[in-house]
Amino acid sequence: MFQIKNFTDNDDVKVILEKGPFQVIEYQRDLSVQPVEAQIAYFCNAMNVRKRQVICDVSKSNITVQSGAMQWTVGNVNATTGVKGVGDLFGKALRGSVTGESVVKPEYTGDGILVLEPTYKHILLIDVDDWNGSIVLDDGLFLACDSELTHKAVPRSNVSSAVLGNEGLFNLGIQGTGWLCLESAVPKEELIEITLDNDVLKVDGNNVIAWSGSLSFTVERSGKTLVGSAASGEGLVNVYRGTGKVLMAPVVKGAM
Repeated sequence: MFQIKNFTDNDDVKVILEKGPFQVIEYQRDLSVQPVEAQIAYFCNAMNVRKRQVICDVSKSNITVQSGAMQWTVGNVNATTGVKGVGDLFGKALRGSVTGESVVKPEYTGDGILVLEPTYKHILLIDVDDWNGSIVLDDGLFLACDSELTHKAVPRSNVSSAVLGNEGLFNLGIQGTGWLCLESAVPKEELIEITLDNDVLKVDGNNVIAWSGSLSFTVERSGKTLVGSAASGEGLVNVYRGTGKVLMAPVVKGAM
């Protein structure tokens, strides 16, 4: 048995979100600053720039995390590679090479508590069921998830998506039933969720951070012709087509 004191029960710590096996805490003030840092800390607090941490209850679910994200554990918590054999390792290595994600994401099992490294980014908790069991992520968003969820490399619908849109050929896709934890430069309050029903969304820039796996993603000319695209001043746009959802961060262009 274990007890944790002066953590979530600290007056300076606020639980801001709790879903599935995940609990998100936010430090209301940075009490560890030195005199030379006090001015920066004061204005950071005024502008909602605060440290946040994710607490994982491993007794509720095995947890897969981004490599290097663990800060501490307590209780019966065991780390494994999550690799189920040579074939699985080869598949993970191949997926990592094309998506830019870490090859092996540690999987934590047991019945204790896992705490992830603090971050100034905003934490998003997503129920993959709400995305019809499949969501595709922009680079760098994945932080942790229920280990029942599967990961795969999702290819772009056309080569031009990578060459013309200055993007990679693949994105990380998450499938199944469970909770997903993302690190976002933009808070949930500033994210726009768009639901498409056999329709099309066109976005000038890399503002979309996640989309349903059922949608096709391409990069296309904004006009019907090269001359028309040049005249409009837009050129190329990211196009999401089909039925599904899109999560967009319009206030921080290309920051993800």
